[in-house]
Order: sequence, then C-alpha cells, then structure tokens
Amino acid sequence: MSRPEPQAVVGALPGTDDGLHLPRPPGVLRRFWARHPRFADVLVAFLALLLSAPAATFRTDFAIAPTPAQTWFAIILVVLSCVALVFRRTRPLTVFVGSMIPAIVLPPSLAPATHLIPAFALYAVAVYRSARACWTAFGVASGALAVYAAAATIALPSELPFLVSTLVSAVVGLLIGGLIGTNVGNRRRYLEALIDRSRQLMVERDQQAQLAAAAERTRIAREMHDIVSHNLTVVVALAEGATATPDAERARAATEQIATTARGALTEMRSMLGVLRDPDVADGTLLAPAESANVAAAVEAAQRAGYPVVLHTEGSPDALPADLRLALTRIVQESLTNAMRHAPLATLIDVRVVVREDAVDALIVNDGARKGARSADAGSRGGYGIPGLHERVAHVGGSLSAGLVDDDRWIVRASLPRPHSPIEDDAT
Repeated sequence: MSRPEPQAVVGALPGTDDGLHLPRPPGVLRRFWARHPRFADVLVAFLALLLSAPAATFRTDFAIAPTPAQTWFAIILVVLSCVALVFRRTRPLTVFVGSMIPAIVLPPSLAPATHLIPAFALYAVAVYRSARACWTAFGVASGALAVYAAAATIALPSELPFLVSTLVSAVVGLLIGGLIGTNVGNRRRYLEALIDRSRQLMVERDQQAQLAAAAERTRIAREMHDIVSHNLTVVVALAEGATATPDAERARAATEQIATTARGALTEMRSMLGVLRDPDVADGTLLAPAESANVAAAVEAAQRAGYPVVLHTEGSPDALPADLRLALTRIVQESLTNAMRHAPLATLIDVRVVVREDAVDALIVNDGARKGARSADAGSRGGYGIPGLHERVAHVGGSLSAGLVDDDRWIVRASLPRPHSPIEDDAT
C-alpha cells in the first residue's frame, strides 16, 4: 500500500498557504533555507566577507601600492557592504548601490576586493525586484566602472592592461550574478503567479459554490411554495365547504377530494425530495414535473374546490418538454391559488393556453379583483408567488406580466419560447 504524499506549503514563498495544500519543496537544505531566510542572509553576507576581505590585503601589480590607511578603509567598506547584504531581500537596490561604493571610491590597487559583493547584490535585485531592474542596474554599474577605469587610465596610461582586466573581471562578476539572479527570480515570480492564480481559483470556486447553494435554496423554496400553497389552498377551500354544507354526501365527497389533493401534494414532495437526495442527478432535474403535473389537473383541482374555473386550450400542453410543461403548470397553479385566496367572490376564472410552434402563451383572468374582501394584487406584495413565477419564467427564457385591468380584472399573461426539436429542424 503506497503512502500518501506529504503536503505542505512552498516554503520559499511566504504567505502562500490559504489552504492550497501545495507539495513541500524537495531537499532538506532547500527547506531549511526557505524556513530560515534571516539565517540565509547572514550566511551569504559572511561568505561574501570571507571571500572579499582578504583581497583588500593582497598586493597587486599596480604601480602605486595602497597605504595602510587605504587598506583599513577598504576593509571597513567591505565589512559595511557585507553587513548591508543582510537586508538584500527588503532593499535590494539600496544594497546594490552601497556595494558599488567601494568599487568607485577605493584606488585601483584594491580593486580585487570590490568585485564579488556587487555580484551578490545584483543577484538580489534580479530575484526580489525584477529582471528589468537587474539589467538596468547592471548597465549603470558597468558604465560607472568603465568611467572609473578610463579616468584611471588617463592618470596612469602605463597601467592600461591592469585596468582593463580589472574592469572585465568586475563586469563579468556582475554578469554572472545578474544571469543567475534572473533565472532564479523568474522562476520565483512564475511560482508566485501560479500560486496567486490557484488562490483566485479557490476563492472563485467558493463563491460559485455559495451562489449555487443560494440558487438551489431559492429553487427549492419556489418548488415548495408552489406545491404547498396551491394544494393547501384547495384543501382549505374543500374543508370549509365540507364544514359549511349540511349535506352529508357533499361533505363526504369534499373530504375525499381533500385526501386526493393531499396525496397528490405528498407525491410531488416525495418526487422533489428524492431528486434532492440523489447525488447523481443533473442540476435541472429538480425542475422536472411529476407525471400528474399538468394544466388540466390544476384546473380540475380548483373546480372541485368550488371555484368557477374554465379552461380553453389550443394545441396539446402535455406534449411540451418537461421543463416547459412544469413552468406552464406552475403559472396556472399560482394564478388560480391567488384567485382562490384573494378573489373568493369571482364569478369567472378564465384560463387560456395556446400552444404554438415557436411559443406557448398562457392567459389567466379573474373578475373578482374588486369584489373580494382583499385586493387581488395582495399576492404580489410581500409574497413569493409572483416573484417565483418571474424566476421560473426567466429560467425557460420567457416573459410574464401580472396586474389589474379595468379596475376589476386581475390578469396574468405569460409567453414561454418553445425550443425546436431536431425532427422539426430537419423538416424545415
């Protein structure tokens, strides 16, 4: 059985955790170096001092030998430049300028002591600033060294070979430091860009998950409202009728209809909850209607409750695609529910459904907007019915309007685009 790969954050890039669980860097020394950056800076500064300070005491072939004061001054400048290397991560350009001071101030005889420290500093510029800053600093430093060598050549023409070799060695040292630093810096910036992109993707993933969860909650609430509101309204109307009638047969028939309506509501809720519990269903499956969900059944339920509902259809609504059929059914159900609740004295609730080749039109009109005890538009203020219909119609790309007409009729008008099937497309 294989062991799982250890997960950790890339230590060379501080502040990149954020739950990304990146693989840890390979190598014990690299991980130690990354976890202790200050120790690494001190070690680099000590190494630069170890290689540069003895060169200040070496005797060169230059015609004018350095005085003891110049030698001690060179040692002090070298030590200070090496100490500045400790801050190369946070102030790389300042450290590089400071490291170039000995190369410009000291006499040519002490030039070997000034070649290594600027290379370390230029490496830091490339890694912790940018490649452009590195090569700009390289060009300025090379120009300053060339001017220094030219001035020394004018003063002592006989030392031209020594000065040229010193200039070449200094420029080569800077070039090596710049090339290595550019390679390491570009790799570092590339990793930082990848990690930053991963962090952005993780944030976007969490945001998308939250938006999807909110949309799912809205969709579930819409479905529950449509199922519970319509069926309970029918049940309440039937129960009130059964209570009010002295006819035992009519009361028994009403209670039987209550049971039938309740069983239908339970069937729809079980269907919806079953979809929610199934992890393998597609996102749109929740919108698929139950087999019994159709416009005729909604109208019949309202008629059984004693409401004057008349259905007129052109075409076959049952032949529509599942999502379109459900949207149409819910529009009719919600419109009838609002009429039953807010226009109980309506003398006519007219439902018209026209199925065309390219669209489905629905028109629901009740004439009890002013006759009821409550205004018919109460369902559109502060409730979830009409907003839910707008959401459902928008889901299928249609349009919906609802409102009072002629001060006594409440009209709901919807138009749902009908997708063309491949058979229809081939026929055209």
